[in-house]
Amino acid sequence: MTFAAEVERVWPGRAARFEVLGGGITNHNLKVEVDGERFVLRVAGKHTNLLGIDRTVELAATEAAAALGIGPEVIAFVEPEGWLVTRFVEGAIPQLERMREPATLERVARALRAFHDGPEIPGVFDSLRVVETYRQTALDRGGSVPEAFGLAHEIAARIESRRAADAPVPCHNDLLNANFLDDGDRLRIVDWEYAGMGDRFFDLANFSVNHELDETQSEALLEAYFGGVRTADVQALELMRFMSDFREAMWGVVQSAVSELDFDFDDYAREHFERLRRTAGSPAFVAALGS
Repeated sequence: MTFAAEVERVWPGRAARFEVLGGGITNHNLKVEVDGERFVLRVAGKHTNLLGIDRTVELAATEAAAALGIGPEVIAFVEPEGWLVTRFVEGAIPQLERMREPATLERVARALRAFHDGPEIPGVFDSLRVVETYRQTALDRGGSVPEAFGLAHEIAARIESRRAADAPVPCHNDLLNANFLDDGDRLRIVDWEYAGMGDRFFDLANFSVNHELDETQSEALLEAYFGGVRTADVQALELMRFMSDFREAMWGVVQSAVSELDFDFDDYAREHFERLRRTAGSPAFVAALGS
């Protein structure tokens, strides 16, 4: 795809220069320069509504993050396509090893806490309902669901009962390393398309598991976020690491059924089912689930 028509759609008759940014496997992101200003145009991928993405919620979450100084400035929302235009953020994706350092974990915790404590956003992200919906969508589209879903769902239902008392807060829900940008001064979070009101521990666990934090690093994240490390918080984080991988595994399952991209979503799902299996067998998880 050349994307010239998409750029012309947003900036008609303007001498816009653009390049395709790497990264995502759901959307296409373009860096566009117009009249000396630089923007990012996010062209939504096909069938993203089947992944539970609501572009109006993404817009609201991105605007909320921008107001807090932890997200890019929103310039425009293109309807009916649901494309998002944000100001280009100078900076780079931090190296994975750096994200595990205490100083960076402090910055991540501050950013997440600010968003979690911010105003409500439209949309709901309930991780168990998400995986159930993904299962049904995959089946409806002619896909198959791995046998591992059954046992994982039983465990997830037990986790849900343990987490039901916590009030939902605004969450990002997709804290991959590629969704962080550091300009040396501020750490920003991008790609808010899965945002919604949900469990703060899903965000914390999602960050923890995606960045492969060990026990010490995970506790450092909790200390930076809460000001201390409590046993109940350590256990909640352990349980939601499982839910993070369950969501990611089923995301791969539904993508395998609906996506036209050249990507091995089946293998992606297998990797995450394997990781959640390992998590479920760890003594810390067994203790957290049974306590």
